[in-house]
Amino acid sequence: MPRTLAVRAARAAAEKQGRDIRVLQVRDLIAITDYFVIVSGATDRQVKAIGDSVEDELRRSGAKAIRREGERDLRWLLLDYADIIVHIFHEEDRAYYELERLWKDAPDVRWEPAEKKAKVKSAQR
Repeated sequence: MPRTLAVRAARAAAEKQGRDIRVLQVRDLIAITDYFVIVSGATDRQVKAIGDSVEDELRRSGAKAIRREGERDLRWLLLDYADIIVHIFHEEDRAYYELERLWKDAPDVRWEPAEKKAKVKSAQR
């Protein structure tokens, strides 16, 4: 289930034009969570929209964030669902903190945006 939630979070971010979305499986590297979803937004407004979209999508799955941080500045919005943590960065802040470098040993989880997945299914019919 955590992997499914992480992919749903990534898809929700993609729907709001989140950039460079990565899902990292960190469960073997850190004890506090199983997955990181990392995404960039170009503006404060986009960072907030991505965060709202992720929360709405995961709420429909029955998940509720236990912590939401960074709402005031919207430079790095963190949504903590225990099994997954969603990091939504302003592009410059993501480059500065380089979470992917810190967690470079974490395997990437493959996923497709919802619209691409729907196109593939309709093409197969």
